[in-house]
Amino acid sequence: MKVRFTFLAILMALFSFVSKAQVQNPAIWGAELSKKDLSVGDEIEVIFKAQIQAGWHVYSNDFDPNAGPVQVSFEFITNDSYELVGGVKPINAHKEFDKMWNADITYFETSAELRQKIKIKSLPLYIEGTLEYQGCNEGQCVLGDYDFKLGKKVSAKKENPGLKDNKDSKSSKSSLITLFILAFLGGLLAILTPCVFPMVPMTVTFFMHSDENKLKAKMNAMIYGLSIILIYTIIGTVVSVVFGASFANWLSTHWVPNTMFFLIFMIFAASFFGMFELRMPNSWVNASVKNEERSGVLGSVFMAFTLVLVSFSCTGPIVGAILVQSTQGEILMPIVGMLGFSLAFALPFTLFAIFPSWLNGLPKSGGWLNSVKVTLGFIELGLGLKFLSIVDQTYHLGILDREIYIAIWIVVATLMGLYFLGKIKFSHDSDVKFVSVPRLMLAIATFSFVVYLIPGMFGAPLKALSGYLPPMKGHDFDLISIVRENSGGTAVKKTKDVKYSDILELPHGLQGYFDYEEGIAAAKAENKPVFIDFTGHGCVNCREMEANVWSDPRVLKILNEEYVIIALYVDDKLKLPKEDWYVSKVDGKKKKTLGKQNADFQIERYKTNAQPYYCLIDNEGKDMVEPRAYDLDVDAFIQFLENGIKEFKKNN
Repeated sequence: MKVRFTFLAILMALFSFVSKAQVQNPAIWGAELSKKDLSVGDEIEVIFKAQIQAGWHVYSNDFDPNAGPVQVSFEFITNDSYELVGGVKPINAHKEFDKMWNADITYFETSAELRQKIKIKSLPLYIEGTLEYQGCNEGQCVLGDYDFKLGKKVSAKKENPGLKDNKDSKSSKSSLITLFILAFLGGLLAILTPCVFPMVPMTVTFFMHSDENKLKAKMNAMIYGLSIILIYTIIGTVVSVVFGASFANWLSTHWVPNTMFFLIFMIFAASFFGMFELRMPNSWVNASVKNEERSGVLGSVFMAFTLVLVSFSCTGPIVGAILVQSTQGEILMPIVGMLGFSLAFALPFTLFAIFPSWLNGLPKSGGWLNSVKVTLGFIELGLGLKFLSIVDQTYHLGILDREIYIAIWIVVATLMGLYFLGKIKFSHDSDVKFVSVPRLMLAIATFSFVVYLIPGMFGAPLKALSGYLPPMKGHDFDLISIVRENSGGTAVKKTKDVKYSDILELPHGLQGYFDYEEGIAAAKAENKPVFIDFTGHGCVNCREMEANVWSDPRVLKILNEEYVIIALYVDDKLKLPKEDWYVSKVDGKKKKTLGKQNADFQIERYKTNAQPYYCLIDNEGKDMVEPRAYDLDVDAFIQFLENGIKEFKKNN
């Protein structure tokens, strides 16, 4: 029994080691040609497809390359048989705003497809090259590559066994559902605006004015509701078909549309505050109203048009926000967004028209509706800054730095809180004789938000808002860093003339090395153990560890005082001098860049290619404790570091 138990323990230990240290392969790639019968002069496509492991995602190539994650990239070894036409285009990559990178990021889940157009110059056609990509899951990131060869000598089917196109990924479905829910909530919010809410009883009166045929009136009311949904959904369809995915990338990053969106949000905010009223042209509204008088289905349809046109001044900002958010590279997103909005918007009109007795339970329209409108104005002011921030960051203007952004939010939120308390009054507001409980609760929530923002002026990370704020590097006065650098026992040590320090850095003001040999030499000189950080510019999990674990004062103290830090970036594109190139023992490929060599070192020594990956070694290069990967448990990380210190002292 004891022998059996020992054998089982050995198996479990081996399994634990294998599961923690292995070379990951998040995606299986293949390549094929879009056409089999080839002729000189043809323009065809090289189609790259991948099956992605469950739980992983692979980054695309149609987002800002400076955002952070590593884009999929292609290197073609050109020859006389073809020439490239344009660049590699992703097909149905999912796009969303990533709070960690503070940018719009595109990626694939489940499957990936990218296409490169080529022109055939001569036959036989032969295509050769390499693609590189980054795959990430919830705990680690991995860099991978795939060598492709296509032509008469290589069967595309053999290179791409069993790959099937699966454009409707789980990610896309999830984002569509989320957008639908948010748009639905936006539609409900639009009903509470002062140019929509009073129209509910007016609409019901229109449909129930005759007691002769209740059934016909209710049928017309249903047609009316369906017409509202159809009108708004057509708007989404037009946006989708006319503009499409390529336009969306320009829309989300270029200074022209983002400046325009910022100005639009400011104009709508001014309108909500009562400076002026936005209306559709009178000729449009009058023409629709005249057609309402027609009986039956046509009258219901034109009644729906009238509602859409008249309510534009209140629904315009909400509809615009949905379209801006939804036009992010997915054809269905604008359609789904408008469907969700219009469904919620049409629902109460239809239900109250069918069941008019429900009207007795509605609150009377009045000053509270204008309060909703003014509150939306404050929200428009705050959210509009995001578009201006995108322009500022993309073009490195330095106009809207982090503390200026936060200061504006503090002022806007403070004014909104004072408005809830009745201390500020706009032209269309009613007198606030006393503060109601709902107003008091809103004021408390708003001022609490202000209190939360204030530390951000002095360098607090404000993690809950990291996706909406400019990056910390643009903060002029970071009190936390100043205190950390000037406090007695935890002052950050300075290292001078460190290799690659002109392009690489460590977080939280920590100092270290970016070359293994240089770091080991420093550790010997200081007689300290070494903390190796296998990381990457595009590793979101590395940033999460740094933001949530490394930022702990206890962790910073240990790293700063007890270890020599060596950060090895596995995705850095710095091309090294030719004399430093070498052929890898792992894959037989020549390693020419700093990142490739660091990644090769990690794979050869630790049999894993995932990041983040933390290793504790002595100054002779020997491992002291088992390496550690992504884990946000701060106490466990501290124990990991302390175990390394104990092991180092025991052997020295």
